[in-house]
Amino acid sequence: MDKLIFLTIIAMFTTIAIWFGMFMPQEHISKKEVLFAVERGEGSRDIAMRLQEGGLIPSSSLFRLFVLVLGISGKLQAGTYLFSPSMSPIEISRKLAAGDVVKEEITVIEGWNLRDIGLLLENKGMFRAEELWELAGFPAVDYRNAPNLPFPKDFLDDFPFLKDKPSFVGLEGYLFPDTYRVRAGESAEESVKRMLSNFQDKIADFENEIARQKRTLFEVLTLASLLEKEVPSQKDRALVAGVLQNRLSLGMPLQVDATISYLTGKKTVQITKDDTEIDSPFNTYKYPDFPLGPIANPGLQSIEAALFPKENPYLYYLSTLNGETIFSKTLEEHNAAKVRFLR
Repeated sequence: MDKLIFLTIIAMFTTIAIWFGMFMPQEHISKKEVLFAVERGEGSRDIAMRLQEGGLIPSSSLFRLFVLVLGISGKLQAGTYLFSPSMSPIEISRKLAAGDVVKEEITVIEGWNLRDIGLLLENKGMFRAEELWELAGFPAVDYRNAPNLPFPKDFLDDFPFLKDKPSFVGLEGYLFPDTYRVRAGESAEESVKRMLSNFQDKIADFENEIARQKRTLFEVLTLASLLEKEVPSQKDRALVAGVLQNRLSLGMPLQVDATISYLTGKKTVQITKDDTEIDSPFNTYKYPDFPLGPIANPGLQSIEAALFPKENPYLYYLSTLNGETIFSKTLEEHNAAKVRFLR
């Protein structure tokens, strides 16, 4: 009987110790917060030891036993977490299993291209810009003529809307401009998939109309990207889409300045004669028809304008310094408008 009482007491104290060890925080009223990074491939043993060394849990062995019993030992996710000594070990384990990592908001602005997005993510400390470009495509590259560059990753299995995108251009146009909540340690591929998934949701309302018009999403995005970069005013974008269609129907080059800026990477609307002679299928001064692909990532309003161009008699347009669009029917009118509004 005495032995039974003794074992019962031992069991009771063990239970209490486990309860305190897993359900009680190290410091009840601590306001301290600690960034805790879990590397890819790191197991529960190493995680538990570092948590104990950091003063976040009382016992690494108890923590490992607990996550094993719960069946989450192999589900602890990589990333950067925000922990506090005021959190209990059970709360910490649940955050690790849920992947509840530190998140930061990033905003991809309408009209940004792959160059802009890559530099943004690099400046946020997420990864090098080149990692994005190697995955999603370098800006203004025709991969048929770039033997030293590997083709961008094919995301077609996950995103069927990419089926009409040529393999020799990157994902320019498909990384939807929006505000995203990203987690620290997120990889370039995870970021690209997040943007493609958002694009898939946003473009759903247009898919039937694109099919009805017997056009491809790729060509709609290419036109939409020109409108996004060329026309500040949304009300004028559908008209400019009509102007570009008029020029194409007459066999005239589009001569869209934004395609030159895309090639040079210059943040200026001023282009030189030498710029217009750059030998690239993105150069709409040198080559007729649309550029090889999108030159930016357009927003929904530009995509809508590309889908529904407004018929008009104009062949020329220019944007004034205050964002107004001036339309002309003849080259003489256009030149006069440049003198009046741009000088």
